[in-house]
Parts: sequence; C-alpha cells; structure tokens
Amino acid sequence: MNQQNVGPQLRARTIELTEEPDLLALFPADGTAWIRKGEGMVGIGEAARIEGADFAAAEAWWAELGSRIHHESDLDEHPGSGPIALGSFVFDPAHTANRSVLVVPRIVVGRRRGHSWVTMITGIDEPWPELPQAEPAPVAPIGAKVVADSLNRQAWLGIVAEAIARIAGGGLEKVVLARGETLQAENELDPRWLVNKLAASYPTCWTFHVDGLVGASPEMLLRREGGLATSRVLAGTIRRSPSAGSGDTAAEELDLKLAHALARSSKNLIEHELAVASVASALEPFCSGMNVPDAPYVLELPNVLHLASDVTAVALPEVSALRLAGELHPSAAVCGTPTGRARAVIAELESLDRGRYSGPVGWLDAHGDGEFAIALRSGCLDRADRHRITVFAGCGIVAESDPIEEYAETEAKLLPMHEVLGLL
Repeated sequence: MNQQNVGPQLRARTIELTEEPDLLALFPADGTAWIRKGEGMVGIGEAARIEGADFAAAEAWWAELGSRIHHESDLDEHPGSGPIALGSFVFDPAHTANRSVLVVPRIVVGRRRGHSWVTMITGIDEPWPELPQAEPAPVAPIGAKVVADSLNRQAWLGIVAEAIARIAGGGLEKVVLARGETLQAENELDPRWLVNKLAASYPTCWTFHVDGLVGASPEMLLRREGGLATSRVLAGTIRRSPSAGSGDTAAEELDLKLAHALARSSKNLIEHELAVASVASALEPFCSGMNVPDAPYVLELPNVLHLASDVTAVALPEVSALRLAGELHPSAAVCGTPTGRARAVIAELESLDRGRYSGPVGWLDAHGDGEFAIALRSGCLDRADRHRITVFAGCGIVAESDPIEEYAETEAKLLPMHEVLGLL
C-alpha cells in the first residue's frame, strides 16, 4: 500500500461561486472528473493519494487525513463541497496487476444542485493555489484501431457455453463474463477529449476520470446523501435500434417493441432478480427502512435498453458511502451468484485482467456522503504508452443465455468507447 503527500497538517477553503463554472473546460488531462448532466466536480492537482488499499484501509486513511484538515467554507455542509477524495477500486484484488487508488485533489471545482464552488487545499504555511483557468481545446484521437483482443469471437462463444454448462451442473446461478479490446491511435490519447465526448453523448450517465480510468457508467452502485442510501441495479440488456433517438417513427416503434420484449424476457428477468437480491442482502445489515421495487423499469440509453431497479434505504449514521460501496462490491450485476463461486469462474475462464473495470468509482466527502458508480462502459489508458487504451464490456450469463446473443450484447456495450475513440 503506497501513500503519498500526506503532510502533518493542511488547511482548506471553500468559496461559493456566483457564476456557474464550465467544469469540462477546467478539467486537465491529469485531473479527476465526475460529471452528470453538466453537474459534478473536477479535480486539479493532488494534495494526497493512497494506492493499493482495500475499502476499509482507504476509508481509515481518508478519515485520518480529514482530521488533519482545517476547513473554512462559504457553504454549510453542501454534499460534495469541501475536501473530497475521488477513487476507483479493482474488481478482484486477488487476480490483477492493477491497484486501487484514492486521490485528494488540491483544487476542486464543483457545481451541484444550485450551488457552485471551488475548494482549495494547501499546507498550513503555504500560499493558496491560483484559481484554475480554462484548458486548451482537447485533441481528438487519430486513426484509432483495435490491435488486440483478450478473446476472439470464437473463444468468447466457447467460454460462455462453458459457463452455461456449469450453471446447468448446479452450484452456480449466474456469472458475469467480460472481454477487453486494446486500441491504439496515431497520436497520444487525450483524456479531456474522452471525458468531453462521453459527457455530451451520455449525459444521464456518470462520466468519470480517475488515474487513467475513463468511462460513462449508467449504474449507480451506491449514493449516500443525508442518511439516504440509493443503489441503481442494471441487469438485463438489449441493443437498441441503430436509428434510436433520430425521430424516425419506424425506429421508435421498433424500440418500443424491444422494450416490451426486454420486460417480458424470462432470461433477463431472472438475471435482474438475482442482481437486485444481492444488493438488498448486502445493504440490509447497514441500513433500515429498505424499499425494493416489485418490478424493474426499462432504462433507455443511446445504445442499449436496460432493466433497472432503484433500491433505497436509510443508512446507519456511522456508515459512509465508501463503506457501503465496499459491502456491495461485487454485486451480482458484475460478478454473479453465488459471489465466491462466480468470482472463481471469472478468474478461470475470462483470460482477462479487469483491473479497475467493473469496480466502484466515485467520490467521498468529509461527512461520509458520496457517490460510487460501477466502472462500466469504460477503458483504462496505458501508463507506458499513451497511444493505447484497453476498453471493456461484459454481460450476465444465466441458464437461458445464448452465446451469440451475449457476444452481440458486448458489442453494443463497447459502442460508447468506440464512438469517442472515432472507430465508428
């Protein structure tokens, strides 16, 4: 476990802004970002970081660091204002060469629910950093193409068929399998381009960038705010019409038929029910007054339709968003049921180091409030070669799954990253 830049004492100042900042214009290539519908936070510079910590160690480190920060604020405990930590965590610490990371930005510019602010952190005897200025225009990728697959199509169909056979054999109800593609561009990939394009194309998703992990996730693993905990469960997917959202009447009618088919699909309903049950079971010891919907709704995204359920509960006062995210991960939506058996099958069959793909990604403030999505529709930039990025997609396998359909689902889920990298 590696810690950097944790001084003996820090001070922070939060200033409310009278004008709404353009968050995306201020986001630097080496910064952190959390954006949805034009709101969120961007982080500039680093006051501290920790790498390789599990959820409990990361939470303890953040609590200890927070106790060293003297904070003055124009905002009265507005969620997300003040010092925050943004982080992303690996899917499976036992089967990865990657490390989880939690970063405390030196400057945070935020806009959320009618308030805008900037928070600055510095040493007690150090001057305040200068307010951030707009960054140069982001640079588009040139000539990006797929140069490697974790599994080719035939190998993928084979592991899905094997997973279905194991489910039929008993002891496993569902397993989520993923595949990765490595893409290479002629120029260095600019995280600002990826974040800007994802935020524009998928505004209802949570667009993020933390230490080279970039994506736009539709799935909120856990939000804690004012004691209320919310988890959005997505499981069960169908690809939308290629003309979805174009206003074409035939395309809209086809999408409606697809939504009805998804909502009636026994395979997708079983997959969804298992995912919802895993979330409710994980939250129960740490919450009260839980509400679990009786049936899912259909969530529309530009590329796919998902079955979705929003589980809500009252979190115990001492339980932070990061603690809850750690208890929920890995849910059946990204791992399977039962968890231990599914995780073992994933490690055996996938031939893939997921790294921080499908792990929690999000932010935590000093009061324990925060948001953690699941790092889906995402990719990880190569630290050694900035021309390269590995993108990921997965799908839930149950007894009724069809390998060819599951491959098509991964193709649909790769679309967001393909689009912003210019492959389409």
